[in-house]
Amino acid sequence: MKLLRVLKETFFSSLPLAAVIIIVCCFIAPMNDAADYLKLIVGYCGVVFGQALFLVGLDISILPVGRVIGESLVKLKKVVFILFFGLLFGLLATVAEPSLAVLARQTHMIVPEIGETVFIWVLGAGIGVFVGLALFRIMKDINIKLIFVILYAVIFIVVFFVPEQFIALAFDGSGATSGDISVPFILALGLGVSLTMSKHKSNDDTFGIIGIAATGPVLAMFTYGIFLKATHDGQLPPVGAYDPGAAENFFSIVISNLGGIALALFPIMLVFVPFQFTLIKLPKKEFIRLLLGTIPVYIGLLIFLSSIDFGFAYAAKYIGEVFMEASRPDWFKWMLLIIGLVLGFAITLSEPAVTVLGNQLEEITNGHIKKMTIRVTLAIGIGFSSVLAIVKIITQTDILIFLIPLYLLALIMMKGTSKMFTGLAFDSGGVAGGSLTAAFLTPLTLGIAQAVAVNAEAAGLEAQSILTNGFGIIAFISVTPLIAVQTLGIIYGMRYKRAQRKIAEEEAAVLKEFTGGENNDG
Repeated sequence: MKLLRVLKETFFSSLPLAAVIIIVCCFIAPMNDAADYLKLIVGYCGVVFGQALFLVGLDISILPVGRVIGESLVKLKKVVFILFFGLLFGLLATVAEPSLAVLARQTHMIVPEIGETVFIWVLGAGIGVFVGLALFRIMKDINIKLIFVILYAVIFIVVFFVPEQFIALAFDGSGATSGDISVPFILALGLGVSLTMSKHKSNDDTFGIIGIAATGPVLAMFTYGIFLKATHDGQLPPVGAYDPGAAENFFSIVISNLGGIALALFPIMLVFVPFQFTLIKLPKKEFIRLLLGTIPVYIGLLIFLSSIDFGFAYAAKYIGEVFMEASRPDWFKWMLLIIGLVLGFAITLSEPAVTVLGNQLEEITNGHIKKMTIRVTLAIGIGFSSVLAIVKIITQTDILIFLIPLYLLALIMMKGTSKMFTGLAFDSGGVAGGSLTAAFLTPLTLGIAQAVAVNAEAAGLEAQSILTNGFGIIAFISVTPLIAVQTLGIIYGMRYKRAQRKIAEEEAAVLKEFTGGENNDG
């Protein structure tokens, strides 16, 4: 019954995507081949069913494992052990991320020399190291605002030494590492440490772990890009075409994904087993139930990713390209901004990781900030970030021209924002680019970029490669929440201060009346 409920929720949350696909592919620019429509139907149904099965399995296996590990980690006492296992589980939770697997496939399709497994483990290592740093910050009571200033200063210094093809990809990789598996897992880890080992044991330390961890993949991919260029005599590997519609057989895609998904998913459970027998010691039935729960996670993830490869990414690429056709009026391509705005808003409201963050915020603030408030705030920010990403691709503008001012504004806003909302804002930037985003918005922007390159070549003009121009959507999705959520925090802080002043004035008036009454009696 739970599967049916989750399937229903997943279906309704995906309706905006279905509406856009139907409007474009059936009415605005109908496809010529009936087989293409079959691809869309199979891809869409597979994504909905696979994600539902994945989420059900997640709830009965991976997430409980994350919670019990987070609670038991503090039993290790010594800081070095906590940091080591924080690094290890940050790494293992990240390599199981479906959104990261999707991005790895897209990258490998464009640059075959970048293997999917290498891509995933490089970014996972970046998350793992910086999860350890985030836990260390909590235990040593280091100011979170200072940490963010230092980390982003390092990022924007190193970026000038990185091949331009890897800049947008690094920020996209960072956003893709924080999703349905890693966010709840890492949040549980950080919450357990903050409640037991933080000096303050307050809400200020609850948020920020995802935000700090999300900087790790950026630096990891920067390093990988520099290394790759150095090992190829200063030249990067050749870039190919992005063609997610090349595969015709759905079952061959499923078979090709069997090993990679197992390699990403099962290390979490393998490391969980020694924890069970040494620190956690769950009842035997519950332990077996957790292990068996990984089966629907595996099957759901297999169907989800294979369906993206087969049809869903093809639909997004088709939409991106059809609006850029040279035969259409020049104004037609700008309709993509409306599509990006609608999709960014709708997808954010349905992202599971965003829901988890909203629930935690509502619980911590005792209901003063509703979970829907943070979800709508993020949806507005991400809708506009999609618009910015599409503008950047169509105009072939350097992504740093957008990102540096946006991150600078976010860092300046920290001055007027509480520590809790600063951590929440950077966490929100990390969680916003989930599996649906990677499944649809990234293929959409890659399709636009490929069409831009084709049109430029036909006109005899030079164009950016798809690797440079096509990626970046998740980078924008990661930065706009920093501004949107800190704005919410500033408004919340002003209202809180106003309410406190009103209470103080009322108490003063009552006290004055009371003391005045005593004087009159005297």
